[in-house]
Amino acid sequence: MSVSDEERDEYPDGSVKLRNPHIELMDQDILYHLALGSGSHDLVEMFGDVKFICMGGTPKRMETFANFIMEEIGHKLPTGTTLLDISQYSYRYCMYKVGPVLSISHGMGVPSVSILLHEIIKLMYHAKVKDPIFFRIGTCGGIGLEGGTVVISEEAVDAMMNNYYEVPMLGKIVKRPAKLDKKLVRELKLLADPEDPYITTSGKTMCTSDFYEGQGRLDGAFCEYTESDKMEYLNQIRCQGVVNIEMEAIPFAALTHHAGIKSAIVCVTLLDRLKGDQVMAPKEVLNEWQIRPQKLVARYIKRYLQMKGRISFEGHGSMAVKSPRRFKLVQQESETFE
Repeated sequence: MSVSDEERDEYPDGSVKLRNPHIELMDQDILYHLALGSGSHDLVEMFGDVKFICMGGTPKRMETFANFIMEEIGHKLPTGTTLLDISQYSYRYCMYKVGPVLSISHGMGVPSVSILLHEIIKLMYHAKVKDPIFFRIGTCGGIGLEGGTVVISEEAVDAMMNNYYEVPMLGKIVKRPAKLDKKLVRELKLLADPEDPYITTSGKTMCTSDFYEGQGRLDGAFCEYTESDKMEYLNQIRCQGVVNIEMEAIPFAALTHHAGIKSAIVCVTLLDRLKGDQVMAPKEVLNEWQIRPQKLVARYIKRYLQMKGRISFEGHGSMAVKSPRRFKLVQQESETFE
C-alpha cells in the first residue's frame, strides 16, 4: 500500500505525518540510533527549521558535505565554534546541522539506511518540519559509464528488476512502491552545468543487498558463475535501462514515498562494471569524484534558498535539552542498544 495523492492532500500545511497510530500513545519516543528523544530533547527547537535532509554512506563524507554546504550557502558559525556531530553518542551514524540542512551518514546497505530513515522520518514529525526534501548522495558502480560520472536516478529497481521494496512483516511480505519525485529529478537534471569537466546523466538505479555476488562480481570470497555469465547479466540489465548499481536506492525511494516525502538520489560512479570489478582509482581521485554529486545537490539547495530569500543563517546544530534526566537516559540507551 502506498501514499495516495488524496492522502497527501489531507495535510496542506506540509507537516510530516506518521503512518503509525502507536507513536502518539508513547510517553517518549527514543530514537535509539540517533541518540535523541522526543521527551529528552526539544526537537522543534533543534530541527524545526530543517528543509533538506542529505544522506550518504560514510561519516567522513557527510562531515565533508556539511562543511561544503556551509560555505555554499554562506552559513556562519559563532566565533570559536565548530560543527557538532549531534548523534555522536550513538556511535552509529553522524549528523550535522547547517542551517536548514541536515547532513547524515546512513551506513552501508538496505538494513542500515532503512533503520535511519525510520528514525529520521520520525524526527521530522516530532520537530514539526514542513515539506522536507530528502537526498541520497552516494557512490555506485556504473553500467557502461566511466568512473567519475554523476548519475541522477530516474527510477529504483531491486536485483530482480522489481520497483518495490519487499518488507517481511509478521510472517508476510509487504510490498511498498519505490518511487522518486519526478519533478525533483527534472530540476536536478536542469542544474547540471555543461561546463562541468565530467558527464551528468540519468537512468534506472539497481539496488542490491550484497556488494559481491549480488552485483555479479568475480572477486568475492565465493563465485559460482563465469565471467561470461557476469557480462551477459550486466548487458541484459543495461538493455533494460539500468545505468548504475548501489545498495540503498530501494528502501530510500520506498520509505520516503510511503511517508509522502519528496526525494532524489544522486551518485557518482567509481568504475565501469563492464570493464572490471575492483575500484582502482587513486584515493585523491576518488575524493574529488565524491564531491561531484555534492555539488549538484548544493546547487539545488542554494537555488532554492536564494529564491526564498534565505541564504544566511544563524545557529549550528546545538543541543536543546528539555529534560536532563531523560537526556541521560537516551544517551545510555543509545550507547548500549544492540
